[in-house]
Amino acid sequence: MAVVLVLALGYPLVRQLLMSFQEFGLAQQFGAAEPEWVGTANYQALFADPVVWGVIARSIAFCAVNASLTMIVGTSVAVLMTKLDGPVRLMLQTSLLLAWAMPVIAAMTVWQWLFDTQYGVINWALVQSGFEGFAGHSWLLNPLSFYFVATVIVVWMSVPFVAFSLYAALTQVSEEVLEAAQLDGASGWQRFRHILVPTIMPIIYVVSLLQVIWDLRVFAQIYYLQGAGGLRSETDLLGTYIYNLGIGQSDYGMASAVATFMLLLTLALTIGYVRKLAKEEEP
Repeated sequence: MAVVLVLALGYPLVRQLLMSFQEFGLAQQFGAAEPEWVGTANYQALFADPVVWGVIARSIAFCAVNASLTMIVGTSVAVLMTKLDGPVRLMLQTSLLLAWAMPVIAAMTVWQWLFDTQYGVINWALVQSGFEGFAGHSWLLNPLSFYFVATVIVVWMSVPFVAFSLYAALTQVSEEVLEAAQLDGASGWQRFRHILVPTIMPIIYVVSLLQVIWDLRVFAQIYYLQGAGGLRSETDLLGTYIYNLGIGQSDYGMASAVATFMLLLTLALTIGYVRKLAKEEEP
């Protein structure tokens, strides 16, 4: 069983690594020609292309902003759930569960309607509030407002997982310890900082690690918004850039090189979390 799992999980990775050193296009894909080994030519082209560096920089910045916001909002919601009464907490949990369970395309369609240039609720609400300049405003044409919309959607979709995970961890913290700290005069913030956070830190590490990985390889939300009016050349992140190289331009060799670089970048960004997790596991 273990051998089957290793083969099933390892074959795509090995295949991707091999293709990154080959010229692999449509002819090779359909068997009309053999893949030609090109050594590190794909990687040299990758590192010499300023467009790729722009995509990498945008991807890292987008990942940092979204992962940070998701952790802050998710932690706040988790703490809030521990303070709410039963019925209100149940309503909040149901709302989070519905947001988490909603299919990505359905959610994206709703968000597209909300930010629609002519009939969107967001533009209407802003105009009604006195911001006349937002009448007919297009949120997706400008890269900054494009990423603002994408951030709102990605954070909205990610918060339920973080909130539920941290809420489950918070319910395991000893009430006796918290009550003792309160009797000793510790404020709510001091109890959160010195008792709750250290106790659930292993869960925070795991959730943060997953969030960084997910936000670095985000694809569906960016691809959908590009199709709804975003400028692809100015809004590509690594996920959509690899898709366009492979599927759009049939340059599977170059796409594999970028995907391999993305894997190494993910490892570099998450190695700190992995080390902290390893230390937590030490006796």
